[in-house]
Amino acid sequence: MKAVTKIRGKRAKIDASELSLEEKLLGIDRVTKVVKGGRHLRFRALVVVGDGQGHVGFGLAKAAAVPEAVRKAGTVAKKRLIEVPIKDGTIPHEILAKFGASRILLKPAAPGTGLIVGSTARAVLELAGVKDVIGKSLGGRSKINVAKATMLALSNLRKGEEAANQAPLTDMTAGEAQKEKVDETE
Repeated sequence: MKAVTKIRGKRAKIDASELSLEEKLLGIDRVTKVVKGGRHLRFRALVVVGDGQGHVGFGLAKAAAVPEAVRKAGTVAKKRLIEVPIKDGTIPHEILAKFGASRILLKPAAPGTGLIVGSTARAVLELAGVKDVIGKSLGGRSKINVAKATMLALSNLRKGEEAANQAPLTDMTAGEAQKEKVDETE
């Protein structure tokens, strides 16, 4: 399976004011920039927001104080909301997404399985409203990249009807598929 690296298709803008969003802080880091006068100290906050009904967003922001960084990250997350197709409490199909050095593999699971995935991806999936998923975080362990890869995977999920229209090639080798294409064009 090839990893998804960018969002396919257009996404509709979601109005955050109509949703009752829950906010979760994934991490706060102290970051410094060395300038001529010394070190410039700031705080970076990583926040995920979601309503548990198929809407989730991710935000990253920096500020001089922790509360201000968290507030700014929450605002950014509310602007970047995506809609996640959820089918029977799980995702409709398997997906592999890559952002930076981090890759995440998400697979649908049977009801009652729970979220078997790393802590960063679990937070994103919980706030999206997904109840059962089996996943594995591969490659880089950066919280930011894992969160972005998870958001990329969720935004590229197809609904049941779309997935049925784009049925994968089955029981056919690459050579047979190529011959099939040539036969169709003649």
